[in-house]
This record gives sequence, C-alpha cells and structure tokens, in this order.
Amino acid sequence: MPLYPLYALFFAEHGMSGAEISALFAVWSVTGLVAEVPSGALSDRFSRRRVLAAGGVLQAAAYVLWLLAPGFPGFAAGFVVWGVGTSLFSGTVEALVYEVLSAAEAADRYAGVRGLVTAAGHAAQVPSAAAATVLVATGGYTLVGWVSVGSCLAAAVLTVAFPDPPRAGPPDDGPDETAEDLTYWQTLRAGLAEAVGSRAVRGALLAAALVGGVDALEEYFPLIVGQQEAVALVAVPGLLVLVALAGAAGAALGGRAGVLRGRGLATLLLPAAAALLAAGHGGAVGLAALGTYYALQQCAQVVTDTRVQERLSGRARATSTSVSALGTELVALAVFATWGLGGTPAVAVGLLVLAPAVWWLLRRA
Repeated sequence: MPLYPLYALFFAEHGMSGAEISALFAVWSVTGLVAEVPSGALSDRFSRRRVLAAGGVLQAAAYVLWLLAPGFPGFAAGFVVWGVGTSLFSGTVEALVYEVLSAAEAADRYAGVRGLVTAAGHAAQVPSAAAATVLVATGGYTLVGWVSVGSCLAAAVLTVAFPDPPRAGPPDDGPDETAEDLTYWQTLRAGLAEAVGSRAVRGALLAAALVGGVDALEEYFPLIVGQQEAVALVAVPGLLVLVALAGAAGAALGGRAGVLRGRGLATLLLPAAAALLAAGHGGAVGLAALGTYYALQQCAQVVTDTRVQERLSGRARATSTSVSALGTELVALAVFATWGLGGTPAVAVGLLVLAPAVWWLLRRA
C-alpha cells in the first residue's frame, strides 16, 4: 500500500494543519471505538477470512474517497470507512493466528509467530516505500493513491483463498459445539463476559490496550521525519523504511521476549520513552532514536498480545480481543491529543507514566 506511509504528508499538501490532521486521526479512532467490538463478534460468528477481505475492500474505498474528494470532509469520510475496515482486522488476525496454531497443537509458539507476522508487515514497507518514491516522482499522490486502491483489492482477493481453522470452545463445551452454533448476539455476550469476568484476562487486555495505543504515534512518523532539516519529500519514504525495519526487528524479537511479565515489560517501555525523547533532536541521532523507540514498542506489543491470547479460552476469541482493541483506540485518542498539544516529547512523558501501569496490571493478573 504505497500511500500508507505518506498520507499525513498528503493531508498537509492539501492544506491540513497539524491540529486538523490530529482531528482526522481522532475521527478514525472514534469510528474504531464504535465498530470495534461488534466487528469482533462478526469475526467470531462468520468466516474470519471473509471478514479480513471485507476490511481490505473498505480500506480501498477510503483511498477512493480521499482521491475524489480531497479536503477535510472527504478525508474525514474516508477515515470513517477505513475505521470500520480497521475494526474488522482488529482481533480477527490475532484469533486466526492463535487458532491455526492451536489446531496444530503449537499454541505455545504464538509469540514467535505473532512477532514474525508483525515483522513481515513492517518489512513489506520496503518495497512499498520504493514504489512510493517512484510513483510520487512520476505521478504525485494521485498515482500513489490509485495504486494503493489496487493493492488493497488484490490483497482482499488473496485473503478469501485462505482456509478457516476449526474453532474449539472451552473444555466443557460439547464435542460438536462451535462458535458457529451461537447467534451473533450470543457470540457478542460470550466474548464480553470473558473479557470482564476474569481478573487475569482483564489485566492482560488493559495492558495490551495501553501498549497498543501508543502505537498510534506511528501516524506521525512521516511528519517527524519530514519536518527535520535537509530532508526532501522524496527522501521521506526511504527514511521511514529504516524506522519500519527497526520496528520489524523489535517485533521479531517479541518471540524471545514472550516470556516477559510485568517487570520485564517495564524494562522495555522505560528506555523506549527515553529514546522517544531523543528522537526530537533531528539528524541521524534523532532517526536512530526513533528507530530504537519503535523497536522496543513493537516488541512490547507482541508480548502483551501474547498475554491476552494465552489467557483467553472461550469461543468468542476475536470479540474478547476486540475489547482490548477498544481500549487501544481510547489510548490512541489520548496520543493524538497529546501530540497535538505538546508534540513528540509530550507523548514520551506519557509513555513514562504508562510503564509502571503495565507492570502493575500484569503483576496483578
């Protein structure tokens, strides 16, 4: 998706201020707040692969809106559509990976596989950024946008070809009872009941929401890099690749860090906050600091995702996971507001505050 790493700059080119860009991101998050848990129940009730494909189609539709109606109303409408699409991905991917591994009696490998999946997503930005650099120079944002539409639709078609793994319920379920035997509303209630009914699950869900919500800062990476002195627009995609590769390395290490609990996660988040503070200095040092922050944050995110999946046992796994994603969207809104008011240093201070909270939640759980 070549437009993905550039859309903040795309908005800026069309006259959006920093505050307006933050408002657009807030629209995205608010849409996710509304759609998050209901879409998780859809994933539990119906085919996960078809739900994922629908999310790709909606993302393509969002790009079409941006291209045909550039300006704040069109951008906001696109983010509403994309927000619904994002909610279809959220919870579904984690549940799908865990169920595939469970079916192969390899659930203990979730952290490693989840880390590699996340790392692969970041690594995919290398060809994406290369394409974006060529496309921006050739046809500007319009060409980049239409190529992005095509790539999203192609991915949706490929997703439909994937098989759906079996969905086993908890040990006391009957041998022939699966998630498909429940109605949509029964699925929704079952997922919510597990999310709020267990202290261990609640602690893991909240910790994952805090760490995952900080990932919203990624939306500002193009601005953080692009606003540095002596950085030309055409160089931004290439520099973002370096940051993405750092995130990929951190996510890949999430498998080895998967055994970490509360105190171990705090040891990742505290230096991540320090690195984020240093990222504002600009130049090579600032870029290296931004990459270091992202690597540590992505590693911590894989670990908290693992804590969630290992503590869930019900049939409505995606619904329960979506409760954490709902919290993630709330934290993301706070990140957008914090960045709009105080920039990157303010977000770094917030991360310093979150580190002991994550430790306490997982320790208590």
